[in-house]
Amino acid sequence: MKPVRILVVGAGHVGLYAALRLSSKLRSTEAEVTVVDPQPHMTYQPFLPEAAAGNISPRHTVVPLRRELRDCNIVHGAVTKVEHSRKVATVQPVVGPSREIPYDHIIVAPGSVSRTLPIPGLREHAVGFKTIGEAIWLRNHVLECLDIAAATTDPQTRARALTFVVVGAGFAGVEALGEMEDMARDALRYYPELKADDMHWVLVEATQRVLPEVGPQMGAYTVEALLKRNMDLRLGTRLESCVDGVVKLSDGGEFAADTIVWTAGVKAHPMIAATDLPRNAQGKLTCDPTLRVVDGDSLVEGAWSAGDCAAVPDLTAAAGEMCSPSAQHAVRQARLLADNLIATVRGKGIREYRHKHVGSVASLGLHKGVAHVYGFKAKGWVAWFMHRTYHMSRIPSLNRKVRVIADWTLALFLKREVVSLGALHQPMDPFAQVTQPTQQP
Repeated sequence: MKPVRILVVGAGHVGLYAALRLSSKLRSTEAEVTVVDPQPHMTYQPFLPEAAAGNISPRHTVVPLRRELRDCNIVHGAVTKVEHSRKVATVQPVVGPSREIPYDHIIVAPGSVSRTLPIPGLREHAVGFKTIGEAIWLRNHVLECLDIAAATTDPQTRARALTFVVVGAGFAGVEALGEMEDMARDALRYYPELKADDMHWVLVEATQRVLPEVGPQMGAYTVEALLKRNMDLRLGTRLESCVDGVVKLSDGGEFAADTIVWTAGVKAHPMIAATDLPRNAQGKLTCDPTLRVVDGDSLVEGAWSAGDCAAVPDLTAAAGEMCSPSAQHAVRQARLLADNLIATVRGKGIREYRHKHVGSVASLGLHKGVAHVYGFKAKGWVAWFMHRTYHMSRIPSLNRKVRVIADWTLALFLKREVVSLGALHQPMDPFAQVTQPTQQP
């Protein structure tokens, strides 16, 4: 009997954890697992703020697929179409013509992308905070802004360079704001031309809540902690325009900023629209609690999904509510999905996804944090330590755990690196400037 062909679309939290479990528990005679992703690695997104702040090496926040998934077939490319009626996926490799990959079971888990709004200037002047590339670009950019401000004698240029705007007060926004401000303040020791009060850090949030995941009390503490660091919090405020880098807010505020970071939510990956699988009004795949794709009351045989791109009923909440797009759900769902798929291959019964909420932790910078875990509320150094401990335990592979711990240990004895390597983003410019143009014959 031929092995069952399992295709995993996406190697994020769901794809990687599911593939790891499938390849470790299924024999090669039972199944053949193929993983397709445009990137050769999985990014552990909770560590992006620390990577941006220089607390962790960028390479240690990503997990190489070929190292961790040695028993899987890895295809470096993007899935452009899924025809489940034929059980075939079309893949566009990084280079070369597209190819079709047939399957018996498919796990559709491309994750999510930034949810943006039609705000004038947003596309041209803002950056997201979901990829390692965005995080490292932001780090280099902020340090470059300090260099610009220190070198200029023009007050307007200095004010613009030292104004940093973060839109969205969820985990990504608050952690990015806290870590980057902490890094910039630390770097000022090497800039005698600048003072901490010269910097203007702005958090823009459309609602009245900051970090709603940690509860009202800890959210209020977060607001107090950020205000003590002289940050400008604009709650109940929307970004209306940022044309030419001039930020205009719904509360009437207007100022120029060279740094605008957009973290105002996520939406299902647009790749989902290129499938013939059923979706809800938000563009997510409709699933039942066993993580199988369903069309109304009908099961779509051989199709599975989980994470940010899946609408999975939350059996622990009120009827009709779906699981939120969080790393906690993604990791837990991935493991159950893999177990249910293994059980299906072996002709055994499957289970429904039901979770117990552990809580939430967030970093606000070095030695600063907030946490609400198993009913226990913490802040400051204790919460920061809990944040690091929790995420260190969750990042895949012993290799990455050891490297992250090594980064943190070295940071106890060595000062933080605060040099900008912005030239990495345009590596061919110096060579192009000294190379004479030639005419084609």
